[in-house]
Amino acid sequence: MMEEAVPEARGASTPNPADRTVSRMVAVWDLPLRLWHWLLAGFVLVAWFTPNVYDGLHRFAGYTVIGLLAFRLIWGIYGSRYARFRMVGVRLRAAPRYLWNLRRGMTGRYIGLNPAGTLMLVALLLTLAVSVISGAMAVTVTFFGIWWVEDTHTYSSDAVIVLVVLHVVGVIVMSILQRENLVGAMFTGRKRIRNRL
Repeated sequence: MMEEAVPEARGASTPNPADRTVSRMVAVWDLPLRLWHWLLAGFVLVAWFTPNVYDGLHRFAGYTVIGLLAFRLIWGIYGSRYARFRMVGVRLRAAPRYLWNLRRGMTGRYIGLNPAGTLMLVALLLTLAVSVISGAMAVTVTFFGIWWVEDTHTYSSDAVIVLVVLHVVGVIVMSILQRENLVGAMFTGRKRIRNRL
């Protein structure tokens, strides 16, 4: 999911009108990654709306999320170029400065995830892991009814939804700033890059 920035990554996302650029579409998000993304979004929402009402469906959604997280870890090692985790450390270190520069509209252009997107990916994966592990623990004989397991599951699940909302808002903001349909890119797998002439 992470890869190098394209040449204009250090400046503002909107080039000077005097600059001549040519754009082209490139394949970024492969089909397994796109399916994973939308399945994860769907099952997280199912899990969020079903506890204590449809417990069987809630558990099914939770176990499915565990499987999806396991797939993402495997795909982060063996998947396609932009699905791999090899740039996570670099992007996380760049995230504070990147977020600071957003105040001035300096978004940069990244083929894969930008540093803010990488930070969100890591936060979501870790929080989801805590949520599903504590949820699975809560239905075992050993941990059933244990307050700290139930509280951990509740609070981490709430945190997941907060992160999802921030993720959606971030995608919308970046789509506006960069004049690019990032939601569409997660359906088609293709993003536009611009090269100066």
